[in-house]
Amino acid sequence: MFDDDHLVSCAGLVPVMALATQTGLPDLLADKVHIASPRIKSGGANASPKLATLIAGMCAGADCIDDVDLLRSGGMPMVFDGVYAPSTVGTLLREFTFGHTRQLESVLTAHLAALCERVEVLPGANEQVFIDIDSLLRPVYGHAKQGASYGHTKIAGKQILRKGLSPLATTISTAGAAPVIAGMRLRAGKTNSGKGAGRMVAQAITAARNAGACGQILVRGDSAYGTRSVVNACRRADVRFSVVMTRNAAIERAIATIDEAAWTPVRYPAAVRDPDTGAWISDAEVAEIGYTAFASAKDRFTARLVVRRVKDARYPDALFPVWRYHPFFTNTDLPTDEADITHRGHAIIETVFADLIDGPLAHMPSGRFGANSAWVLCAAIAHNLLRAAGVLAGGRHGVARGATLRRKIVTIPARLVHPQRRPILHLPSHWPWSQSWLALWRNTIGHSPPQTATT
Repeated sequence: MFDDDHLVSCAGLVPVMALATQTGLPDLLADKVHIASPRIKSGGANASPKLATLIAGMCAGADCIDDVDLLRSGGMPMVFDGVYAPSTVGTLLREFTFGHTRQLESVLTAHLAALCERVEVLPGANEQVFIDIDSLLRPVYGHAKQGASYGHTKIAGKQILRKGLSPLATTISTAGAAPVIAGMRLRAGKTNSGKGAGRMVAQAITAARNAGACGQILVRGDSAYGTRSVVNACRRADVRFSVVMTRNAAIERAIATIDEAAWTPVRYPAAVRDPDTGAWISDAEVAEIGYTAFASAKDRFTARLVVRRVKDARYPDALFPVWRYHPFFTNTDLPTDEADITHRGHAIIETVFADLIDGPLAHMPSGRFGANSAWVLCAAIAHNLLRAAGVLAGGRHGVARGATLRRKIVTIPARLVHPQRRPILHLPSHWPWSQSWLALWRNTIGHSPPQTATT
């Protein structure tokens, strides 16, 4: 029977939202997000607690607006103040325009800086920081989705056309930390992947500096971001870049001038050594050459063109090897093989996309483009908040997936009681991750519960 008013289904939201308050998220939302002329009179009222309600719901696994109602079940309203109904949250989201989403984007970057000041989210940021940029296409199926159009995406290695919306994202990571989101911007499905990339990279560099990145910054991207705008943004900010170049006639001529003796095997982390010859068993080889990019423009720039080549699997029995070439343009000073291995680390941004698709970005919930843009940014804030909570929980939770953190830390059931008018949460005995949960509690609430056998 659904008749218990004292059950709390997501007790882990208590320390998570306490962390959000300690890092000033409600204040940032109140200071930066203002809807002056809403279409519905009360649509823009109390934006801060409504958006905080949405972010809390996303931390608990909400992937549509109706899922926010989870926060009003059982004893949740007695634990949290200012929880709004899904209909009220949806009304607010539909009031968002491009300017309002820019306000929410500034909340994302400011809150990331506050999180990094409160929690060591990016260890090693004083030595090396990686900024990655990429886009994805989220499919939609309704006929009334604003901005939905057919764009190219890759499924099982094949390029296909799919109707959807295309978020562009930048992430910040270090060698010992999982990536956090520096910025996200929703675009139409047919938008070129590199549109607006230069501005996004410049904003991500600023966000990284504000988050405490005082070491060298390396910006990485695939062929959609090997453009003048991205390279110039990196040069203006005095950071390194490593971006894939689109294969054109100039690139082909540069590759053709590489001497055959210059190719060397690259030692990938997953490569194995031949026990007889001692050579690394890998079909990949790398070489480099000086290259002047954007030669016809005034802002031409000369740096290293590093080329990786692998044998084409379509011709395994060819008399002579048939190679596929993958060039990228970089101004790093790493050795050729290390530059290639470091560049391939750009794939870490796909783990962020997997987290978002397995959570808030499972759906684009609204028919209005502005509402979906706000939804994407709230998802980014929730992702960073969960990442910081995982770091405070300690152990493997610092690099765990968002779904793992929700299962082990957030969606833990509890019973709320008030002996002597003191609210106490009774959590399940023998919870496998109780020590990590208590570590998060002590790092946010600031005191320890009684150490009993049932704690």
